[in-house]
Amino acid sequence: MHLSAVEDSEIQGNKGDKHLWGIVDMGSNGIRLSVTNLAPPTARILPTLVSYRLDVSLYSAQYDEKTGNRIPIPQDVIDKIIASLLRFKVICADLDVPKKNIRIIATEATRTAINSAEYRKAILEATGLEVEMLAKEEEGYVGALGVASGFSNVSGIVMDLGGGSTQITWMISKDGKVTVSPKGSVSFPYGAAALTKKLADLRKGKSEEEGDAAVAEFRKEMETNFTKAYDELDIPDEMIQRAKKEGGFPLYLSGGGFRGWGYLLLYMSQVEGRHYPISLINGFRASKEKFEDVETLKKVAREAKEIFRVSDRRRAQVPAVAFLVNVLTGSLPHGIKEAHFCQGGVREGVLFRQMEQATRDDDPLEVATSKYARKSSDTISSLILNAIPKSSSNSKRAVPESVSKHVVHAFANVLYVHSPMSKEIASTAALYCTSTGFMSSTHGVSHSDRALLALLLESRYDGELPPREVDFKKSLQAILTPEEVWWTRYLGEVGQLLATLYPSGSFDEDEPRIRTKAEWASGFGKDNDKEGLRLILSIKKVKKDPMMLRDTLEDLTSEIDKVGKKKNWIGGETGWGMAIDVKIKEVESLD
Repeated sequence: MHLSAVEDSEIQGNKGDKHLWGIVDMGSNGIRLSVTNLAPPTARILPTLVSYRLDVSLYSAQYDEKTGNRIPIPQDVIDKIIASLLRFKVICADLDVPKKNIRIIATEATRTAINSAEYRKAILEATGLEVEMLAKEEEGYVGALGVASGFSNVSGIVMDLGGGSTQITWMISKDGKVTVSPKGSVSFPYGAAALTKKLADLRKGKSEEEGDAAVAEFRKEMETNFTKAYDELDIPDEMIQRAKKEGGFPLYLSGGGFRGWGYLLLYMSQVEGRHYPISLINGFRASKEKFEDVETLKKVAREAKEIFRVSDRRRAQVPAVAFLVNVLTGSLPHGIKEAHFCQGGVREGVLFRQMEQATRDDDPLEVATSKYARKSSDTISSLILNAIPKSSSNSKRAVPESVSKHVVHAFANVLYVHSPMSKEIASTAALYCTSTGFMSSTHGVSHSDRALLALLLESRYDGELPPREVDFKKSLQAILTPEEVWWTRYLGEVGQLLATLYPSGSFDEDEPRIRTKAEWASGFGKDNDKEGLRLILSIKKVKKDPMMLRDTLEDLTSEIDKVGKKKNWIGGETGWGMAIDVKIKEVESLD
């Protein structure tokens, strides 16, 4: 039997692990190459097998250094890219990526190149890989999906700042269901590299006064375009009303230009006595005031000797990004509430787009922790959730939305991870696990969720830390509100109680040892004047109980009780907290 060349190619293309995908994100400022495993059950967090970057600016390569005139992509640049793609094919083969699962996604710089067709043909002939070009509007949508991949929920304005262009749209993403503007996105030629060149060209050959006038005129043009885009995008009225109420829109920012800005802000939060605890850009959040402080960030970019994750090229583009931020601040109606920085871009958006809706629905925090779950983790999660009083419509008392069922379930999944460790190290290891430990590379988890889970686990192991780790704990707490911190202490102690009663994490769920229930309460304490929550722990009456449940519970509940003491509130006696009344009930049956 003889196969045709086409049939043989199809067979070769299908060989390998169908869940592995090799993605080349051919951007304007650099080329990112990676292999990702989309196998269930962890596809939602985009596990990466290998990832690296080719430092080639396709945008800069298309301008003559002497004249500044537009030129075709030079042959030496094409040769360098082809060589890198051939190497990537070898890496993909080593990792068992099917040839048909290797995709090259190109954006602005390739799309607008003078010799775009010739460039893409050269790649196809040398590598056998076809270059897929995203249209302007599609680039913004795919970038928005990349942002959605990086969070459990998103609601706000989404912008992607590449080297050659910037896209803007709005997005609401909840539980993997993504809604964006029906207009798609609006694209402008305001990329970080493009703006750097434009601002330099506006001043070339002019006096300072003439240059300032030209830049001012360009600023007006940009402001007009952004305001027009705002009107065209049909932002939902609900989002607008929230922006009016809360002082602006949340921004979700992706692309290398904005990531560079985010890394500058991250650097500022970790120098001169400041100790921001998480050095990951995805999920990093900056206040309106810090995000808009362009003069400080430009000065840092000029003067700092080394800046974590900011290359010389990115430094050179900081004034242009600052210019864009200034324009954005002045032209976005209702202003900016805060900025969320995202690792997700075209690569992540392409992969997220391929997922089935059921996979998108998965919560990243739960997915990341699921492989550590013990047999009875779901039941333990329910016991912890039942230790949280239900919010009522006629009461102002409620648990913060951030202390969600997803966070609690993730906590139950990893409740036993550090239990083999000695007391002197367990709390410390737990405290670091979401930022530099086993969860540090997880995609899709915000910094606040990382802080919540770390503090829950640290409290579950008695919260005893050596002196050098206390500052790190305080820096994690600073990401959260005092109210959120208090709930991590309370639920962490509940987790400790359950882990003590069920040391294996695997048990016969038809023969429970405890039931939990919580309610908002008042009129307890020595003077019957305290308000807070009542935790009711029900256990079965057993004569000569070998587990000594009641005695064990009385010892453990004393630690929960301490969380409710004013001296232990977050911020001291005038800080945030509430009294806790723990009741142990012996019952005939726990059914």
